[in-house]
Amino acid sequence: MNQEPLLSALAPVDIGAVRVWPPFGVAPMAGLTDSAFRRLVKREGGCGLVVSEMVSSEGIVRGGDRSLEFAGFTEEERPVAVQVFGGDPGHMAEAARVLEARGTDIVDVNMGCPVPRVARHEAGCSLMRDPEQAAQIVEAMVRAVCVPVTVKMRAGWSDGQVNAPELARRLAGAGAAAITVHGRTAAQAYKGAADWDLIRRVAESVTIPVLGNGDLVEPAALVGRMRSAGVAGVLVGRGVVRNPWLLAQAAGLAAGSGARRPSAAEQGRFLLDYIDLLLGERVRPAPRPGRRRQPSRPGAAIGHERWVINKLRALVTWFSKGIEGGQRLRVAVNVAETVAELREVIERHFAGDA
Repeated sequence: MNQEPLLSALAPVDIGAVRVWPPFGVAPMAGLTDSAFRRLVKREGGCGLVVSEMVSSEGIVRGGDRSLEFAGFTEEERPVAVQVFGGDPGHMAEAARVLEARGTDIVDVNMGCPVPRVARHEAGCSLMRDPEQAAQIVEAMVRAVCVPVTVKMRAGWSDGQVNAPELARRLAGAGAAAITVHGRTAAQAYKGAADWDLIRRVAESVTIPVLGNGDLVEPAALVGRMRSAGVAGVLVGRGVVRNPWLLAQAAGLAAGSGARRPSAAEQGRFLLDYIDLLLGERVRPAPRPGRRRQPSRPGAAIGHERWVINKLRALVTWFSKGIEGGQRLRVAVNVAETVAELREVIERHFAGDA
């Protein structure tokens, strides 16, 4: 692939008043693309937008701690979209108001999740089977907030119900500021290949920005797919969890400086930094002046450490697929029982001693 077409394909993406540059972002993946991970990808460069893990509109409206935790982000991550799922226009609008008040730059509507526990509540990708309801949700949310409302959808519900271009037009008419399309149906889940020709047809059907998603695992594919499908940008999920430098590599390739591969030391440092950021989360806030901190309940620290270990194991399941000796690392991480053991495993592996 020659250099000039890559360079000419790149331009900032304006989603309402939010400018996204570079036009590459982190797509939501439940349990993986948490705030710590998003911050580290941002630090590597090349990332113009991050999207939170999906969060329930019902949980947001009720003020549930777990839901608000998933919706959390830091200033370092901006611009940031918080993705919300639900099937009731009123509750979705109220959730959008809460998220706007909490400072999110964009509210993103999940119309792509194929998981049955989400779909059976008339949310996620099941909304694609009811375009009128989907449009009512977007319209209610747009009326409720000043920040941009965007949608992430799939090609359709099944091979016989591929309606992304038609639905995109309807959602744009309801006020959606941008649409991301994953080129598979809900029935496919993550099997088969993403249909980028379908994504191209969606981009041609609306005047708002369309971002593509699916099967983006190599740096050249990010910019190449942008050009061939005519999309404004791309969001990457599995590819960036496997290779957190992917967005920076694509940006470097497009700029003419090439796709720099991280060293073993950098790979190890990413995992160690991830541990450090996780350890800093879920910590009880400092007491107000004049008040004594209540003693932590027995076992609280142990529970937090176990959470960090489980999070690292989940990440390494993907991360290890793209590195030398990945299987050995995966096995060693899965048998480590303390954070100290995890650190030792990582330091040993990326020093070349594994």
